[in-house]
Amino acid sequence: MSDPIQLNAITSMLNLKQGGPTQQAPAVQESGKSFADFVFERLDEVNRLQTEADAGVQRLITGESDNVAEVFAASNRAGIAFDLLMEVRNKLVDAYREVQQMRV
Repeated sequence: MSDPIQLNAITSMLNLKQGGPTQQAPAVQESGKSFADFVFERLDEVNRLQTEADAGVQRLITGESDNVAEVFAASNRAGIAFDLLMEVRNKLVDAYREVQQMRV
């Protein structure tokens, strides 16, 4: 990965406090999953896609596979998923900074 994910900023956003230093805002959706669980599942999915793409490239290089189209498609899927993840991260960081600048 060329751009490291800044998990500190995402983790900070997930730990937004409400009311005081000891109360934590509930982050549970109707399905029972927290927002943090959702984000980490997406991170795992992007990681899985990148691992599959890397494995496909390795099989192509070593001659185990000759299906260039499949490797190209897997690499594109991984690239698009990573780009989307970076855009979501950027929006989350922007939202966090905007909340930080709010006057209470």
